[in-house]
Amino acid sequence: MRVVLKPGREWAVRRGHPWIYSGALDRVEGEGAPGAIAEIRTADGQLLGRGMWNPHTSIAVRMVSRGPDPIDGAFVRRRIERALRLRDLVRDTNAMRLVNGEGDGLPGVVVDRYADQLICQFLTAGADGLRPAVVDALLALLTPRGIYERSEGSVRTAEGLERRAGLLAGEEPPPEIEIVESGRRHLVDVRGGQKTGFFLDQRPNRDLTATIARGRRVLNLFAYSGGFAIAAARGGAREVVSVESSAVALAQAEAAWRRNDLPPEAATFTRADVFTYLRGDVPPVDLVVVDPPPFARRRADHERALAGYKEVNLQSLRACAREALLMTFSCSQHVGSEEFTQAVVAAAADAGRSCQLLARLGPGLDHPQALAHPEGRYLKGLLVRVDDGRA
Repeated sequence: MRVVLKPGREWAVRRGHPWIYSGALDRVEGEGAPGAIAEIRTADGQLLGRGMWNPHTSIAVRMVSRGPDPIDGAFVRRRIERALRLRDLVRDTNAMRLVNGEGDGLPGVVVDRYADQLICQFLTAGADGLRPAVVDALLALLTPRGIYERSEGSVRTAEGLERRAGLLAGEEPPPEIEIVESGRRHLVDVRGGQKTGFFLDQRPNRDLTATIARGRRVLNLFAYSGGFAIAAARGGAREVVSVESSAVALAQAEAAWRRNDLPPEAATFTRADVFTYLRGDVPPVDLVVVDPPPFARRRADHERALAGYKEVNLQSLRACAREALLMTFSCSQHVGSEEFTQAVVAAAADAGRSCQLLARLGPGLDHPQALAHPEGRYLKGLLVRVDDGRA
């Protein structure tokens, strides 16, 4: 099949953006089911490449190739080989993202490594069609103990696909897998945990936490399974308070704390809603880590999400001692980096706190994004130093 764009609508594709929205389409020649590989051409007939077609979503085409290459098993293997060469730059961990969707030229395909197990997600109809080729390439290139699928989430639902989970090859993953990251041990439930079991994208920010936590009293909000708590403690924090609403996640965090042989008296694990907790009597802290789940899972949630980011950062800033550090994040695709920054700026103004921007934060090298694809930069963060404006 062939997709022809309206005149002048090819510029984003030529710049390297991987998505073509339905409004840019002039006509479709031939028929193809959702997920079919389509030839993409300009209004005057020039070939732009090949992409994954879905007539039922606002993103009508996800570009895969910028040339005439057939999208077959050999093509998929070459893309995965290229992705693995980048991961050679990642050190001091046995867990990382091996394939990051559009960022690695395979839209909708996610592959995460946890020790000797691989966890795959096929999030679009086109990615679904590439499943056999992806599995074959992974088996040939990596010889893992097992490959397990966890294809779920809002993107897959929008693509008209049902949730699917199960073994693709090799052995079933155990209930918990221990991974090691910069010497820190974490316990991961790859079958039932958030995302594919762990927030691999936050690894460099956990490493940063370990370098700035020495001697500080740390408040770890939305703690999940304790990644930032363990990083802070290993970095010499004198006390870490972790707040999380999930009893299961909190139990994992406590188990991981013990696995790292950390002093029990230095940790407090509190099951609570973070917003409710922050409105209580919170003793002053020297470092706050705010790593919430996405506040905007849909475009319609945008304004509510901005209000949520402002509120959680306002209350966190109020809990900060003088010259404390605030490390705060958004992982909402529908909230831009500058919008998030302005929400934190507004929170600081309402809290009456003067803040210095120390760093803008993002994911590690194993989470590449296409340079021309700002929508792929979902994780954004700020490290700020907090004061009261006095000399």
